[in-house]
Amino acid sequence: MNEESRSDQAPDTAAPSEAASKSMGPEATVDALAEAQADAAKHKDQLLRLAAELDNVRKRGRREAEDARRAGREEVLRDLLPVFDNLERAMVSALKAEDVKAVVEGLGMVQRQFTDTLTKVGITRVPGVGNAFDPSMHEAIQQIVSADHAPGTIIAEVQPGYMQGDRLVRAAMVVVTTAPSVTA
Repeated sequence: MNEESRSDQAPDTAAPSEAASKSMGPEATVDALAEAQADAAKHKDQLLRLAAELDNVRKRGRREAEDARRAGREEVLRDLLPVFDNLERAMVSALKAEDVKAVVEGLGMVQRQFTDTLTKVGITRVPGVGNAFDPSMHEAIQQIVSADHAPGTIIAEVQPGYMQGDRLVRAAMVVVTTAPSVTA
């Protein structure tokens, strides 16, 4: 067999049979071994290259995910900075103001701007007072007996909760009613 005819055929990965190795001379056996070793080295090199490529893809994926998170945070920060600027202005005005009502109105405007900005970035407030207690969105920090409200009704909100889309960001801390105990 010459080199051209060997390269046209698919490489035989099985070990030559005993009869075939006896019919081949020592030189043919050495050639077959050298060819198998070269083939193994080629496959090992391909495997190492593929492993390195996979590692690079993983690293690139992590880097791109982190870049996307960073860009998202920067976008939200850009939306919130004007609110912060107005809050600082309100604080400076409050120090000079003699009319408390004007300060309260100014702070109310900043609060509305903040609420609008949160809505713009997809953050909404968890329903609170007057709604039914939902353990997936609320954290009951106190229970009060009340005959005026149905049991499980939120009557006070200590700290508001927020959601981003359908995902809870922070549970609302609430006060919930319970039914009066029945004494016989």
